[in-house]
Amino acid sequence: MSPVRFRIADEADLQHATAEAHQAFLGLGATETQAAKFRTAVSELVRNILKYADRGHLVLTELTDGHRVGMRALVADKGPGIADLELALADAYSTSGTLGLGLPGVRRLVDQFHIESEPGSGTRVTIEVWT
Repeated sequence: MSPVRFRIADEADLQHATAEAHQAFLGLGATETQAAKFRTAVSELVRNILKYADRGHLVLTELTDGHRVGMRALVADKGPGIADLELALADAYSTSGTLGLGLPGVRRLVDQFHIESEPGSGTRVTIEVWT
């Protein structure tokens, strides 16, 4: 599978992209539980685009490593960025009045988590999950 890119600008884009992420991971042989965790992680990251940056994109890429297969999701925007990544990754921290479980929760759901952000330049989060 070649990388697949989704434009994220509204709730319909979020629903479409997360459903496709779920189906793509199932198509690699993931269990329903694994695919649901991946969809949840992708949904949270894409929802952050809508909440903080208005628009961005998601790129899904199939991974192979010997006998393992997996999926990478890159979620990126050109929004305001995150001033303090360490604080943003702490449980219960929120700048929008939510429970503050988003980024820390995503990190717990996936096998690999990487975030880059610079105030005024946007945010890029890459996650990987393996079957």
